Amino acid sequence: MFVGTMECDLLLGDVHSLKGKRAVLRPLLAHLRRLEVSVAEVGDADLHRRARIGVAVVSGHAGLTERVLDECERLVADNPETQLLAVRRRLVGSDD
Repeated sequence: MFVGTMECDLLLGDVHSLKGKRAVLRPLLAHLRRLEVSVAEVGDADLHRRARIGVAVVSGHAGLTERVLDECERLVADNPETQLLAVRRRLVGSDD
């Protein structure tokens, strides 16, 4: 069993309220969930123009876990309403 996690630091575009922030993040998180991963806002909840989202995936193969995280990272990076500032990834196997 392999567990892959990814934390993305995001800068949001023209957002001036927490309601506006939710309007930007909600469709992004929904799109990520279509890739059959768990995803949530994990930090910077009180800042209007910053967000941290966490993604987790579990698989029987390390390669599949990495490919799913790659696809998630591409999706976040290609979102026109956000700028991806940093990504932290971790892969844990059952032997770790």
